[in-house]
Amino acid sequence: MKKDPRRGLLFVVSAPSGAGKTTLVNALLDTDSQLVASVSHTTRPRRPQEQDGVNYHFITNAEFEQMIQDDAFLEHAMVFGHRYGTSRSAVEEQLAAGRDVVLEIDWQGAEQVRSAFTDCQSIFILPPSRSALAQRLQTRGQDSAEVIAKRSAKAREEMANHGAFDYIVVNEAFDAALDDLRSIISAARLGRIPQQQGLQSLIAELLENP
Repeated sequence: MKKDPRRGLLFVVSAPSGAGKTTLVNALLDTDSQLVASVSHTTRPRRPQEQDGVNYHFITNAEFEQMIQDDAFLEHAMVFGHRYGTSRSAVEEQLAAGRDVVLEIDWQGAEQVRSAFTDCQSIFILPPSRSALAQRLQTRGQDSAEVIAKRSAKAREEMANHGAFDYIVVNEAFDAALDDLRSIISAARLGRIPQQQGLQSLIAELLENP
């Protein structure tokens, strides 16, 4: 049975720093060919292991400001002194092509995306405990002690916004959390609207007068 083309689905994944959302999203992308990531723009300096256009689009503050003036961002926010934003046109192009898109953004950005795409699926990832979160922040080896302290202080504010999301996944056991994410995406694809879009020909045939 050949399916009809359908518009892609939009998934938003948020979490406090250290909850493991990047590792989970990367594993999800590696095993789901229909799912693509939207690469955010940021004014944050590039880390040694990061690639421009792969991890982020690294741009200057002036370039970021110009994109804001051009209404080029679907969402944007200031996080720990650096600016992050999602290209509106990049997301729209992927969705129009029938690809499902995952946005890995903070809770402020997620709120903006939900306002623009009321049918998006939003997922918040929680750590199993405060102590586990603190340990993960300390063992990442990417940030200074000062930055780690700021991230720890910010985590409580971020986690307080979990109630605005459609789903909550606790990342205690990685494989279990990944299975939960896969289940959410699978359920969304089986929803009434995407199924009606993808099965138009079949439904028309089944309802055709004999």
